[in-house]
Amino acid sequence: MVSVVAPTFSNEIMQNQSFVTEFVLLGLSQNPNVQKIGFVVFLFCYIATLGGNLLIVVTIISSLALLDSPMYFFLAFLSFLDACYSSAFTPKMNVDSLYERKTISFKGCMTQLFAEHFFAGVEVIVLTNMAFDRYVAICKPLHYPSIMNWRLCGILMGVAWTGGFLHSVIQILFTLQLPFCGPNVIDHFLCDLHQLLKLACTDTHILGLLVGAKSGFICFLIFSLLLISYCVILFSLRTHSTEGRRKALATCGSHITVVVLFFVPCIIVYARPPSAFSFDKMVALVYTIVTPLLNPLIYTFRNKEVKNAMKKFWTRLLVVSDEK
Repeated sequence: MVSVVAPTFSNEIMQNQSFVTEFVLLGLSQNPNVQKIGFVVFLFCYIATLGGNLLIVVTIISSLALLDSPMYFFLAFLSFLDACYSSAFTPKMNVDSLYERKTISFKGCMTQLFAEHFFAGVEVIVLTNMAFDRYVAICKPLHYPSIMNWRLCGILMGVAWTGGFLHSVIQILFTLQLPFCGPNVIDHFLCDLHQLLKLACTDTHILGLLVGAKSGFICFLIFSLLLISYCVILFSLRTHSTEGRRKALATCGSHITVVVLFFVPCIIVYARPPSAFSFDKMVALVYTIVTPLLNPLIYTFRNKEVKNAMKKFWTRLLVVSDEK
C-alpha cells in the first residue's frame, strides 16, 4: 500500500473553523447490489492499477538503459504518482461499499482533499515535463543530450513536487476558512471541493469562482499549451525518416492519449461554477480510477523498450526463484 503524506492540522484550528467532526458520504449508489458489484470491480481495478504502475517503476529502475533516458525517468515518476493518486481514494471507497453508513472524519476529509490536489498538481507538471522532453528530442535532436541533462531533469522534478505542494496547500487553506456548522452529507464517494462549498454555512459564490479561475483556468491553459506543443512536434516529423516518424508517432500518441484522459475530466470538474451535475461522480471515476488504470497499458502497449525490459525483469526473477 502506498502511503499518502499530508500536512498535520492542529485540533484548535479545525475546531475553530468547524462544528462538524465528520462527513457522511453517499457513495456511488444507495443500491446494496450495485455496491457489492462495485466493490469487486473497483478492488480488481485498484490491484491492477497498483500492480501495473509499480511494475513500470520497478522495470525502469532495474533497467540501466531505460533509467538513463529522461523520458523513462519521467515515466517512472508518472507511474508512481498514479499509484499514489489511486491509493488516496480507492481503498476508502471499497471499504465504504461494504457499509450502509459511510463516514469520513474532518481530518480525513482534509487529508483526502490535500492528496487529490497534491498528486494531481505534481502530475500536471510531470506531463508538461514529458512534453518538453519529446519536443527537444524530436525538434532539436542534436542538442538533446546537452539540454536534457540530469541536472535539468532534477530541477524539473523539484518544480513538479514544489508546485503540487503549493497548489494543494492553497486549496486546503481556502477550505479551512469555511465554517461547517450543520449539514454534513456529501453526495459523492470522496471529499469533493465543490460538495464542501455547498455544505459551508456562508456564501461561497466568490470562493467558488476563485477555485474555478485558479484550477479550471490552469487546467485549460496547460492542456491547450500541451496540445499546441504536440502539434508542433508532429508537424516537425515531416523531415524525419519513415522509421523515425513511426517511433515518434507511437510515443507522442501515447503521451497525447494520457494528456486527454487527465485534463478533460479536470476541465469538466473545475472550469465551471461549483454546482452539482448528475455526471460528476462518473467524471470523478474517470480521473480517480480509469486514468491511473489505463496509463500503464497506454505506455507499454506500443513501446518495445518497456516491453523488452519487462521480459528481462521477469526472466531475472524466474532465475533467482529457481536458484532458491
